[in-house]
Amino acid sequence: MSDVFKVKVDNSNEFDIAKDDISKLDAVSTKGKYHILQNNSSYKAEVLNSDFNSKTFSVLVNSNTYEVKIANNLDQLISKMGFSQGTNKQINKIKAPMPGLILDVMVKEGQTVQEDDALLILEAMKMENVIVSQREGTIKTISVKKGDAVDKNNLLIEFE
Repeated sequence: MSDVFKVKVDNSNEFDIAKDDISKLDAVSTKGKYHILQNNSSYKAEVLNSDFNSKTFSVLVNSNTYEVKIANNLDQLISKMGFSQGTNKQINKIKAPMPGLILDVMVKEGQTVQEDDALLILEAMKMENVIVSQREGTIKTISVKKGDAVDKNNLLIEFE
């Protein structure tokens, strides 16, 4: 599998960028800002906001702001296999992805959560796995508590 990133700018323009192309980029970093030379043109760039979980960035380039989303090889494979979730899909129940031990529950019933908020920590095979919300919503029921052992597909949390 080659190292090619799919880059989407402002939800309209898509580019494939190879890892080798990135290493050949003529860029200098100074105090969080970048000076880039490309095709005999000079660009000033700065990352304004970044969300590493969703791999989205707001980038200022020569007084223009762009929203950038980057998909690495794993992201592309997951999408190709149909495992990425569309915005129309509503997940009402969170089930244990594997057997393990509940180390912490970070939410309460009736609490409103946002997509990607941490819900609980599941320890499995000596690794701590943070289970995050797949959608915005309100917690209806929590079926586990700290210290509970769970099997794969046990109900953990249900949304209203």
